[in-house]
Order: sequence, then C-alpha cells, then structure tokens
Amino acid sequence: MKILVTGASGLLGLNLCLKKWDSHSILGVDRGKLRGTPFELIQAELTAPEAASRLIELARPEAIIHTAALANLEACEANPEAARLLNAEVPGMLAEACAKHSIRLIHISTDAVFDGTKDGIYTEEDLPSPPGVYSATKLQGEKNVLAAHPAAAIARVNFFGWSLSGTRSLSEFFFNKLSTGQPANGFTDVYFCPLFVGDLADVLVRMLEKGLSGVYHTVGAEALSKYEFGRRIAIQFGYDTRLVIPKSVEESGLIAKRSHNLRLSIHKLSTDLGLAIPVVSTGIEQFYTQAQQSYPQKMRSYAQS
Repeated sequence: MKILVTGASGLLGLNLCLKKWDSHSILGVDRGKLRGTPFELIQAELTAPEAASRLIELARPEAIIHTAALANLEACEANPEAARLLNAEVPGMLAEACAKHSIRLIHISTDAVFDGTKDGIYTEEDLPSPPGVYSATKLQGEKNVLAAHPAAAIARVNFFGWSLSGTRSLSEFFFNKLSTGQPANGFTDVYFCPLFVGDLADVLVRMLEKGLSGVYHTVGAEALSKYEFGRRIAIQFGYDTRLVIPKSVEESGLIAKRSHNLRLSIHKLSTDLGLAIPVVSTGIEQFYTQAQQSYPQKMRSYAQS
C-alpha cells in the first residue's frame, strides 16, 4: 500500500515515515523542514487553495495519514485563526479530496477534545467538551473530516517519543531536564494514557489494513499521572527521581486549560484490530533503547539547515 503522511517533520509524522514497512511504501509531505531523508518527500503547503487535490494527483496514494496540525496549545490560544485553518479547515479539504478519489484516510485528532471532568473512563460514545482553542479546532476537524468522507477513521491520540527538534514530547521534556540535573515539574492531577510513537505508528497502519472507519481512541493501555510518567522516565534512564517535582497543573501558569482526566477506553480499538494495545512501560523501554542507539541524533540529521 502506498501511504502518504502529512506533517512528515512532526513527532508522529517523522517517526512513522522512518519505520521500515515490509508491504507498504511511505511518502512524506513537508513544508521544507527536512532534507536527505531515507523516504520520498514532497514539499507542499496544505493551506494553499486546491493543495489537497494537487497533492493527491501528484502522489497518487492509496491511503493518507493526516498528522499535520498546529499542536502547540499556547500558540493556538494566541492565534485561534491559524489554529482553525490548520486543525479544522485543512482536514476537511483533504477529506473531501480523498473521498473524491476513494482514498483511505486516517485523521489524527487528540484526547484533549474532552474537558476531563468525567469521573471515570471516556469511551467513543461520550460527547466531547473541548476546554480550549486547540481542542475545539481539533474537534471541528473531526466533524469536517467525517462530513466530507464518512469512511475515514479518526484517531484520538496521546503519544511520546523522539522528535526532530528534541523538544516536542513530554518524554523529551523530562529527559532534557533530568539528563542535565535540572528539576522537572510533573503534574500529579493530570491523568493520561500515553502511547509510544513507534507503537502508535504500527497501530495506525494496522487500522488502514483493516479498513477501519469512524472514531477510535488510539492511546496506550495504561493511565497514569504526568508526575508518575516523569518518575518512570527517570528510573529507566537511571536519573534521580527526586528531580521530578510533584505539582498541580493549576499552579503551572500555563495559559491553555489542561484537562485533569484523560483516561480513554481502548476496548473498541483493541477489539476491532484484534490485538492488545501496548502499555507505557514497554514504550519507555523503547524510548530508552532508541537513545542508546543514537536514534535522536540520526533523526536530527534530517533537519534542513
């Protein structure tokens, strides 16, 4: 299967493109941040008029995984119009073009569409209630995609791993602080279900192979606080766990509101794929192994200077 991945320089996009696939070819779409990649690359600005149609005509993919987005919560609050364009309008235009050419589509959304006030685990049947600009525009993107292409799949995600800049994931935040002996705040009152980005890439491709459609919670099989996540990073790398400082998100000074409870059920995903979704501990082990194998340095060698 020929799979086109938008946002190829992003955390998910780049890791997905760099994986080796036996029966699939990967084509990345980027805005000029990458060079010398081991995968084929197309430069394109997805916000340009008719960009989606031109991209499909040029690449002729059998499937698309749309990862491109404005994912910085503070940036979305500061520039809601840019967030609306990238997170809501572009996905709808891409979905319309995919539907026209009968191309499979997975649109990457976020667990943050929920406000986190539920006492329990969110399922796909729960009504979203986005707490901020980022989550509201991502939810609108979901609606636009399914309205234009009902056969598309929506993957609500939360993931971690190594990125092009080395600063895009929570795991990198803890690693960067702890590896230099600096304290790192970990929120004790924010619970989430992180999935290692390599595992997420495998799951997404499996979803394409199975032809899944509709909304899926595509997160890890274990819920924990961000404080506990930081402690596990410290333990895996042999750093002092006392450097992970317990703190409430309400004391963080962050502009964009964060949800306290993002425990999501993966029953639907696991059942429809017929496989067990990995837990966070195995993902942290892979994150560590990649560091030992100089994967982050290799990744950054593809950055356009």
